[in-house]
Amino acid sequence: MTTFTAPDIQWAQLAPVIVVLGAAVVGVLVEAFAPQRLRRPVQLGLALAATAGALVAVAALWNGVQESGGVDVLGGSLLVDGPTLVLQGATALFALLSILVIADRTETGEDAFTPQAAAIPGSDYEDTARRMGLTQTEVYPLVLFATGGMLIFPATGDLLTLFVALEVLSLPLYLLCGLARRRRLLSQEAAMKYFLLGSFASAVMLFGIALLYGFAGSVRYQEIAAATATTVGLDGLLLTGAVMVLVGLLFKVGAVPFHAWTPDVYQGAPTPITAFMAACTKVAAFGALVRIVYVVLPDLQWDLAPALWTVAILTMVVGTVAALLQTDVKRMLAYSSIAHAGFVLTGIIALTQDGLASVLFYLLAYGAATIGAFAIVTLVRERSGAAGVAGDGLDGADAADATGGSVLGEATHLSQWAGLGRTNPLLAGTFTLFLLSFAGIPLTAGFTGKFAVFSAAVDGGATALAVVGVLTSAAAAFFYVRVIVLMFFTSPATDARERDGLRGAEAASGASGAQVGAASAATGAGEPAAAGAGTGGAVAATLEAARTTTTVVASEGLTTVAVAICAVLTLVLGVVPGPVLDVVADAARLLP
Repeated sequence: MTTFTAPDIQWAQLAPVIVVLGAAVVGVLVEAFAPQRLRRPVQLGLALAATAGALVAVAALWNGVQESGGVDVLGGSLLVDGPTLVLQGATALFALLSILVIADRTETGEDAFTPQAAAIPGSDYEDTARRMGLTQTEVYPLVLFATGGMLIFPATGDLLTLFVALEVLSLPLYLLCGLARRRRLLSQEAAMKYFLLGSFASAVMLFGIALLYGFAGSVRYQEIAAATATTVGLDGLLLTGAVMVLVGLLFKVGAVPFHAWTPDVYQGAPTPITAFMAACTKVAAFGALVRIVYVVLPDLQWDLAPALWTVAILTMVVGTVAALLQTDVKRMLAYSSIAHAGFVLTGIIALTQDGLASVLFYLLAYGAATIGAFAIVTLVRERSGAAGVAGDGLDGADAADATGGSVLGEATHLSQWAGLGRTNPLLAGTFTLFLLSFAGIPLTAGFTGKFAVFSAAVDGGATALAVVGVLTSAAAAFFYVRVIVLMFFTSPATDARERDGLRGAEAASGASGAQVGAASAATGAGEPAAAGAGTGGAVAATLEAARTTTTVVASEGLTTVAVAICAVLTLVLGVVPGPVLDVVADAARLLP
């Protein structure tokens, strides 16, 4: 008679994951049972408490893990070591900041999400949901489920857990990308592209997992690593499986040639979700990639080096060159994120402890600047000259401000950012700080991060990669500085638009005057007045339409808090990076 032996589970080591996923489940119950008016405050409080609780749990585990070097949990399915805690802490922090941006509402009382996800864009059903003031509070548990998957992803100790974590973090993101309030069709297209390409990438990874299992007879990282040194005659299974698993991970980080989804999804998704994806997904995916390369495949360094070098170089070059050609802020930041993925890969390819530490620091610096930059994008909007402009997605009476203008969608075209430094110097200055960090200018976190990964690459024998990285960083500075020049040294685009509109209105007024004169001669004194009134209304409408401006909208202040925290992190990690560098250097020891 066989007896069941209960597994010994160290629940305390799972605390960050349990807190977030538990809150996500509670969030689903809130959606089912809480009254409509209470859902948003309850969901927001729950999401913030969960991510803050995960941060506290990471801090509580820190000393014990540093002393022991790490712990195997669930029979080795999860590995809680120094890099795991750094990555989980960064993910929880960035998720908390993203939730602040997600929850914020502008002066019009709206958030970034469609009032009814199931409504056909432009339908009467959607318009009715908007006028009723419905909100998509399902966003919060979806974000928490994705965050839970991200916390598991870099801690996995076997390939099956890796795949499950990948799906847990990806499926909510596919839904969230299609929930934009405006540009609904573009948002739904982004969600569909992300879903289809992500499904293909997941399938490729799953085939790779099957091949590695066929090679080693196990899905555990440690046993696969041991098999690479002893098993002979199955090199084809090993190399093919390793490449296919790497393809799935490189897709999640947006590396070339697996990057095609990135610009379209970043542009079409609600901007707060773009910030969440760009920061948190990269932290989690690079954490998983680091563990695979450093723990499972170090003996294949010479076999995989040509492929990894090629991917890193292409990622840096393609991301930089494509970003130079963009005229949309979100697409520019998307291609910038691709280039940054290439910079992080240089640190991974070094295959040294310094390389691992530099990757951890770079992800902290990049995540802070990314959330801050996209958060600012959510505040820069178009404002029409007349209330209730058709197609703006708002009820005119609700959207109109004191001057009669309506807040429209985000002003993402670069030309619309011209002169922003004159009208809103604080916001433009903060955005400049994030751009300078992306460019790697000294005294910003980006400079320290790039210096760390390039130095690690040189020490690890990848000097050529470091040279390419420095050259592409220099070229990338152009499109960052271009935006800065546009904001501070260019007249606002609305000035030229208003002048063009006024000239058009004057021409229309002259033509209308001639028509009024002709009508007066033909019909007498009564009707010309009516005709003149109608013409005057048309001229006024033309003038109002011509006065569409770029404005920075007021909000509840949650986005401002997130931007301020990101700015402080960017400065602190750039001016006094020593303590953080020491912490990540001490933590950069992976469990076998």
